[in-house]
Amino acid sequence: MAGKDIIAMSQKELKRLSTIHKVIDKELTQIGASGMLNLCDRQIRRIVNRITQEGDKGIIHRSRGRPSNRMIPSKTKDKILNLCNSRYKGFNPTFASEKLIEIDELIVNPETLRLWFIERGITYKKRKGKTHRAWRERKHHPGEMIQMDGSHHDWFESRGPKCVLMGYIDDATNTTFAKFYEYEGTIPAMDGFKHYIKKYGIPMSVYLDKHSTYKAITHNKSIEEELNNSEALSHFEKSLKELGVDVIHANSPQAKGRIERLFQTFQDRLIKEMRLRSIKTIKEANSFLAHYLPVFNRRFAISPIETTDLHRNLPEHIDLDRILSIKTPRALRNDFTIAYNKKLYQILDTINTEKVTVEERIDGRLFISHKDKCLNYKEIIQKPVKKSTEKLYVFKPKTIWRPPMDHPYKRPLYKSTHLNITNYKQKQEELVLTNK
Repeated sequence: MAGKDIIAMSQKELKRLSTIHKVIDKELTQIGASGMLNLCDRQIRRIVNRITQEGDKGIIHRSRGRPSNRMIPSKTKDKILNLCNSRYKGFNPTFASEKLIEIDELIVNPETLRLWFIERGITYKKRKGKTHRAWRERKHHPGEMIQMDGSHHDWFESRGPKCVLMGYIDDATNTTFAKFYEYEGTIPAMDGFKHYIKKYGIPMSVYLDKHSTYKAITHNKSIEEELNNSEALSHFEKSLKELGVDVIHANSPQAKGRIERLFQTFQDRLIKEMRLRSIKTIKEANSFLAHYLPVFNRRFAISPIETTDLHRNLPEHIDLDRILSIKTPRALRNDFTIAYNKKLYQILDTINTEKVTVEERIDGRLFISHKDKCLNYKEIIQKPVKKSTEKLYVFKPKTIWRPPMDHPYKRPLYKSTHLNITNYKQKQEELVLTNK
């Protein structure tokens, strides 16, 4: 059967397999691979032997799908967490672990307890550490890590509009790539990264700051992320994760000093080069960069410690435009319509689902998909308006109905008043007769 040759792997395993193949082909040493994969050299040799004997499926871990033999029973876990929420409320994991062993005779590792606290959302007072900065050695291989950022500056010196230069620099070689955009956002970041991949390949990791484009706001988690207790990811982070690229966030501008110093150089040299050529538009500036950057790299790039390039080639079956897009889930209404950016779209295919995914591509195209299958749709330009059935209101004079004096409600009053008036009239008549 054709399905027997299909091996399901994660992006982490695919990246590990690519590195191990470089070791087998003698392009990379076992010690170098162990440093990149955070494994010891003995484990690298085991994986190399397993892949040599079993093929690519040997990269898959043998414990996949099997529960841990040292897993603490769920009843014991619930009992410990209930105690930490009541008796030991506010205790940090280390102190709570000591008291659980001392008083309740329940043995649990402080690190395990800390992970349980995060899972259940149990808060405790944490020690605030001091800020420490240290010199960091360059990465040894090209493509092992690139630094990325955007520079807001008056690049055209008032000859044209203000814009942003999206810059990329290889940590090992100082090889530079850059492109001008109108603003620093998700679409420019994805478009710039797409051009970088087409020129150099997929890097292993990206080092960038905590701009809202690159790092999601933690309190804006989706319901799925809250249920899975996973960290909220921005659209750019999700795309890089799908490509198997590690995202590293810098805590300060000094931490990514290489890209910051590159922008200082560009704000001096590049601005003057564009001034000499009277460049005043983004299109002209990007055309100039295509000729300027190769010259710049020949002068300022350095030789790496290791010559093996760790950039990965883009697989043919991967649709880069689909991965590097803004994916937004939208609820499917009963009439097979969705709302997106204040517009209505009619789904033409018959599907049985509650949600679909709207993909906003870099080039502005819009796709609606469900389970990676594109759906046919059309935009509803004008929503049909119901004919108004207004009734003409006829104003009628308001009449006040006054009940007669012999009405049951007025009968007691009628009797007393009518009799008094009758008696009074009789007396008046008698007085008139007597006077005559």
